[in-house]
Amino acid sequence: MRNVRLAVLGLIGLCAAAVVFVVQFPANALVSKETPEPVTGNATWFYGLGMPYGGCGMPQVNLESQDFVALNVYDLPGDYSTFYNRPMDASLADEMGMWDNGHNCGRWVRVTIGDYCTGTNDGATNEAFCREGSWVTDDYNGATLDMLVADSCGDGNAWCRDDPYHLDLARDSLNRFVKDGSPVGDMDPDSWNNRQIEWQFIEAPDYTGDIKIGFLQSAQVWWPAISVSHLPNGIHDVEYYQNGTWQSALMNGDMGQAYIIGGTAESGTQFQIRIRDVNDELINDGRVYSFTFPDSCGTSCNGAYTETEYTTSTEPVTPSADPSTSGICTAEYVTTGSWPDGFMATVTVSADDVAVEGWTVRWTLGADQTLGDVWDAVKSVDGSEVTVTNVAWNRTIEAGSSRTFGLVGTGTTSVPALTCTSP
Repeated sequence: MRNVRLAVLGLIGLCAAAVVFVVQFPANALVSKETPEPVTGNATWFYGLGMPYGGCGMPQVNLESQDFVALNVYDLPGDYSTFYNRPMDASLADEMGMWDNGHNCGRWVRVTIGDYCTGTNDGATNEAFCREGSWVTDDYNGATLDMLVADSCGDGNAWCRDDPYHLDLARDSLNRFVKDGSPVGDMDPDSWNNRQIEWQFIEAPDYTGDIKIGFLQSAQVWWPAISVSHLPNGIHDVEYYQNGTWQSALMNGDMGQAYIIGGTAESGTQFQIRIRDVNDELINDGRVYSFTFPDSCGTSCNGAYTETEYTTSTEPVTPSADPSTSGICTAEYVTTGSWPDGFMATVTVSADDVAVEGWTVRWTLGADQTLGDVWDAVKSVDGSEVTVTNVAWNRTIEAGSSRTFGLVGTGTTSVPALTCTSP
């Protein structure tokens, strides 16, 4: 689901950035993915996040700030052609950039404008930054802006490879940098040229309120993909409560704010989560966020981001039974093949004019019959009584639609009487 961001590189249309360093950094120049002290790097600009999501898994329109940055994916000075699969394997930790496989998503950085380059500063590979010129101070030095980490830079240029502390800034933010209490107003374009910057991670400035939770495009009960935003200090894990225990959710690729959670019961529509910040501490003293799959999504969320309301508690709440909104199902058995002492059949499970959320088909085997393999469903046999239930992916049957499962058995071929119930 990740789209290429709309990036341009400064004055030559690449990924614009400038830096104090020359191109030849030592291999694996990045020592830490943290900034206990401010660091210095080049700054470039890009127009905005790709569609439908930026690298962190949030649509641009739903960010808590339109002042945002991208971090370098790789720490590969001098290597402009390697593009590892993402998320990068843990064995490649020394080659990960400040992006840190998405683990710095949702954090804030305080950025301070540094020197201006009077020469060529185009981020060309195997070339020094600020060639045929020098770094000078001007009236924009010292301007600051707090910005949100929302995207990644994995491009094969000097900015994103040679400078471990390069930041790619949203272009609309450049003239919003503040000095002496006022926006600078006109730094871009004439006084930009991919300036040096100093920056450091900070906790969310002037934080109030609480997190926001939204379901992502194509989220379904069996694939409950969410994004978490408006974080007090980043996000390192989402834990979900299922069957009486807390479990760590799977990050959606390296989109660091997007996770695949689970219901309080498997394939359920009720969810309880808690969040760990960049220090791996539970936020808000372990606050538990409880919510349900949005009615507006139907069986699958169509929009890029469907925000959901939640309630909070200090401990997991025993969920009520999922509301029964399931329709009526029917089942039809058709023999599709037979041979001496054996047969194959397909069972079609259909919904009436209301969607079915989970289904079970039952029948009784003949006196000489045994049930063999069943596919696209789960079987249970008790003596001669057969029970077959849905699997996760075919749990939902839209109104007026159907699902099928197949089976093989031994014994005399016959068509049993079926019953279907939902849920």
